[in-house]
Amino acid sequence: MSLSYSELEKWWADYKEEQASWGGILIEPYPELLTTWYAERLIDNSIPASKENILAAKRHMMDLDRQGTEEFPWVFDEEAGHRPIRFIEENCRPTEGDFDRFVLQPWQHFIIGSMFGWVHKDTGVRRFREALTFVGRKNGKTSLISGLSAYMLGYDHEQGANVYVLANAKDQASILFDKTKEMVKQSPRLDKKYKPQRSVIKDEATFSKMEARASDSKKLDGLNTHFAIFDEIHEFINFKLINVIKKSRGTRRQPLITYITTAGYVLDGPLMQYYDNALDCLEHLEDGLDERVFYFIAKLDDVAEADDPRNWIKANPNIGLMSFVDLVTDWKTERNSPQERADWITKQFNLFSDIDELSFLDMQTINKNNKEINWETMKDQECVAGYDLSETEDFTSADLEFPIYETGEIAVLEHSWISQERYNNDNNKQRLDAWIKSGDLTVTPGPYVDYDYVFDWFVEQSKRFKILKVRFDRRNSLILNQKMIDYGFVMEEAIQGFTTLGGPMKDLKERFLDGKVIYNKQKIFRWYLSNVKLVQDRNNNWMPTKQSKNRKIDGFAALLNSHVSVVEMFANESKQTANVGFISIREMMKGG
Repeated sequence: MSLSYSELEKWWADYKEEQASWGGILIEPYPELLTTWYAERLIDNSIPASKENILAAKRHMMDLDRQGTEEFPWVFDEEAGHRPIRFIEENCRPTEGDFDRFVLQPWQHFIIGSMFGWVHKDTGVRRFREALTFVGRKNGKTSLISGLSAYMLGYDHEQGANVYVLANAKDQASILFDKTKEMVKQSPRLDKKYKPQRSVIKDEATFSKMEARASDSKKLDGLNTHFAIFDEIHEFINFKLINVIKKSRGTRRQPLITYITTAGYVLDGPLMQYYDNALDCLEHLEDGLDERVFYFIAKLDDVAEADDPRNWIKANPNIGLMSFVDLVTDWKTERNSPQERADWITKQFNLFSDIDELSFLDMQTINKNNKEINWETMKDQECVAGYDLSETEDFTSADLEFPIYETGEIAVLEHSWISQERYNNDNNKQRLDAWIKSGDLTVTPGPYVDYDYVFDWFVEQSKRFKILKVRFDRRNSLILNQKMIDYGFVMEEAIQGFTTLGGPMKDLKERFLDGKVIYNKQKIFRWYLSNVKLVQDRNNNWMPTKQSKNRKIDGFAALLNSHVSVVEMFANESKQTANVGFISIREMMKGG
């Protein structure tokens, strides 16, 4: 969209007028619930949306078709879904921006209507116990949090409703709490019903209260959660506070936990797990996953869409109420700075990224490599192995790498190990448990990884595949290396330096960029990939390093070791294929 400032202003005014004419942008509160209407507009592309939100719309329509059946006992109650929307529009006032009242937009009808409208056909209990709302910054998250909190405190027909606004740090949680307090004071009806105090808002009629909590709060016990709303869980590095809240809802009839966040830079925290769960659910609707979790994933589908502001609504569904012209002019200036561009991509366009311009792979590239392979079809195929051993309590990883000459692809079979002590001290046991359950991680007894488990894995794999050689980092490998030699493996050191690893690392990146790495979407391996950062020598040779001490790259290090040989195998295969001789016509005649 290369328009001058004046042209852009005119285009934006015309666009808003056209959108308002048919309901894409609402000027007045709409008297009916628009959840299903919005789903239909996403499906027919009247409203641009991410592929995930189009799937969320299809999920809603699919559920409408099967509602109230024996297999699917939930029904969509439009009155129940519309009630909190009417409450917010009639009783709450914005505490930020140039607005004197709330007019909830169609995308908010979809989210709130879904969370509150789907109920059990017999009991009326809400279907959804959790909800993830994933949107770009400045989409009215704070106001939505405050409005829903005020509703759940005293208007959800619940006695003793405990409502918590939650954040990673106490200061942020307090900001959210104070915004709700301001909202209450601005509403004659709410100010009369509720009693705002310094650290609590009470509804004495229902014996309910609202408080702020954070990961760094000193007191997290004794909670009894009816409604909890987490802000910006991309900042959370573990599940500590989330687990406390989940465990505190046991006595509640229909508790609700919702997470409202943008993308972020913590790629191994709770948000990534919820995001992965969302993709798994929405991309496999026929499997009926996460029946009681609602997902709204607003994002660009590809970073290339950033240069056309008409796509921005995909990540910013509230864009009709934003200062769009200023956003466009800011983007045109700031996109030329690598760090500012990375911040825009992550926060405004809601794509997982890393602000470090030397990051090895972004999430879009990693996810592009989504092909899967049946390992039984690779039986007896040639491969190169690699391993990276832990110092003491850290991750140990090993891989088999199969070159596929016909397509230029590589197939990677990876496994990891940690010690029981390392498992016991980990802040993200849920993540580890998922990897253990999928068969990709083994916990060995004691305080350090027993390398006999690694040896046994290689022996077992050698019975299925033809392991040509094993490439290894000499560090920590003396005992295992000798045991592998005694068994009969061909061992070859992969020298850990810029000269040896730089070329293979660049080759790996090219194959990832081309979508030619098959790893069966293994989550632990994807985690390793997302943690890799580059360091360069003065000759621009590459070496991998970790983003931080808690973000491990052992699985990638094992692959890089094996790839030192696999690059050579591809080069040799290319030479053999190209080794075509020249025969003159005279020689052909002689042969005849």
